[in-house]
Amino acid sequence: MFARQIASRVVAAPTLGAPQGARNMATLREIELRLKSVRNIEKITKSMKMIASTKLAKAQRAMQAGKQYGLANSEVFANTPSDKPAPHKLFVVISSDKGLCGGIHSSVSKATRRALANAADSPLAPAEGSTSAAETIDAASPVMVVGDKSKAQLIRAVGGNLRLTFNQIGRDIPTFADAAGVADLIVKSGVKYDSVVIVYNKFVSAISYEAAIMEVKGEEGLRESNGFKAYENEDDATKDLAEFSLANAIFAALVEGHACEQSARRNAMDNASKNATDMIGSLQMQYNRGRQAAITNELVDIITGASAL
Repeated sequence: MFARQIASRVVAAPTLGAPQGARNMATLREIELRLKSVRNIEKITKSMKMIASTKLAKAQRAMQAGKQYGLANSEVFANTPSDKPAPHKLFVVISSDKGLCGGIHSSVSKATRRALANAADSPLAPAEGSTSAAETIDAASPVMVVGDKSKAQLIRAVGGNLRLTFNQIGRDIPTFADAAGVADLIVKSGVKYDSVVIVYNKFVSAISYEAAIMEVKGEEGLRESNGFKAYENEDDATKDLAEFSLANAIFAALVEGHACEQSARRNAMDNASKNATDMIGSLQMQYNRGRQAAITNELVDIITGASAL
């Protein structure tokens, strides 16, 4: 009986804990691994910043050339005013498939939702001081999206409005062929509209952008405009002009949106690199303090053992 009690006490006896320095060494090892990981992330973000800076210069040159297409459209529509309202609008949201570029995609998605909700800050709302009445937008207006990022955001909010989505467009600098392909599919989609509202990011400067719209009249709107009524035009001519104007506007929006994306990505990677540098400094300080504490503890143990002898 006594033997059983002694055996149970031996089994229940707690095991000896790890040496005092072992916990510090494990912590130092974890900090060292995290430092290595953050340094690798910093290298990646700095490389992406350099690449985005190079692409931004090319994108800005393409944007300046592409803006001429948008200016030509604006001049045509300025000389063809129409009193006929355009209640049926088709929204085309210009985005891209790539991320890591700040809020470039959520900017156009939010602007589209505000427009469909007829919000006070809608991009279609009349400017301050304007005498024109606010136009009411049908909440069920069809929406087409260029780019997977905005598609993923809008499908949750206005999924029932989506008619067509496009991807793999503008992976590099967008071309007029990309815009013409999108315009052709929009015309052949069978969606009825009086005008197309293109929602895109407007390039303000190398560090800022804002959501903007560009409205393009449809075939019926051009035919009923006062400028076209003064001349005898064939139906095919009006149809071709409407499709060409749509392709022009989409191309101008694509190249400007691409420049905004590269600018936003460069800024995002610059901020990420700065944050990584700050984190490396903090972790290095923590690692040095832990290492110094471990060395001090070891010295105390050595001195205590030597004095005991």
